[in-house]
Amino acid sequence: MAGAPEKPGLPSTEAANVTSSRCDPLRCASRLGRSLRRQPLAAFGIFLMLSFSMMALFAPVLSPYNPAALDLAHRLAPPSAAHWLGTDELGRDILSRVIWGARLSLTVAVSVVGLSFLLGLIFGGIAGFYGRWLDVAINTFLMNAFLALPGILLAIAFVAFLGPGLLNLILALSIGGWVGYARLVRAQVLATREREFVEAARALGAGDLRIFRRHILPNILQPLIVQAAIGMAGAVLAEATLSFLGLGVPPPAASWGAMLNDARPFLFEAPHLVVFPAIAVMLCVLSFNFLGDALRDYLDPRTKIGIGL
Repeated sequence: MAGAPEKPGLPSTEAANVTSSRCDPLRCASRLGRSLRRQPLAAFGIFLMLSFSMMALFAPVLSPYNPAALDLAHRLAPPSAAHWLGTDELGRDILSRVIWGARLSLTVAVSVVGLSFLLGLIFGGIAGFYGRWLDVAINTFLMNAFLALPGILLAIAFVAFLGPGLLNLILALSIGGWVGYARLVRAQVLATREREFVEAARALGAGDLRIFRRHILPNILQPLIVQAAIGMAGAVLAEATLSFLGLGVPPPAASWGAMLNDARPFLFEAPHLVVFPAIAVMLCVLSFNFLGDALRDYLDPRTKIGIGL
């Protein structure tokens, strides 16, 4: 008796595995909810990340004052009902500047990670996919040349040469940040390009670009997503560092690092000038670190650790 028709070219057991591995939206949402209940630190990190994202998106609505408005009559005022986080040495509202600083930090972080990710995907993909002399030129010479210089020192030299500004800051941080993504992409492509489905696609006449885009890239995205989430934390910290050194976005733009630098002379006279921007930097960096750990745990159950991350 004839059985049910099977999918051509795919054994019935493999077809069943492929079908069962697909996750409908409701099932994925339920699984994600269970994971967050088991991982309180991950849920806390997502909550912080969403909070900072809302601050960045709706800064003009959420900030009670103009972050650049001067009020010398109320300079160095402690936290009060009028100014919840106090005022700085020029009478500017610290809460408003913290909120606008979130917009600047997240803009820089997203731009730096996006540009670094793209450059790493291009150079690492070429080195890993083609190998031979291209791999030697890109991996041995180009990547190692950038790794020989500390990323923050390279960014400082770049900004010092071109001058402070948002675009220069993003380019400076991306120059040293793309190498980590490129090496990760190269390693993943080297491990994937010899798989059976890649050889089958090549035997069927698929071009290099189609093979990489349709068969290799979807199978290497998991570690790249985790790396990008953790890289956001590093970008926020690097932006605060350069702004603290006076190499970030020039005033009167609100930046957490610049706020910490301006507060140094008033550390004992008005400690709230230091405390609140420092807490903002700490919580933002923690949120992306927790998110990276949660994504690693969610995408690869073999990496679960026993403290709730």
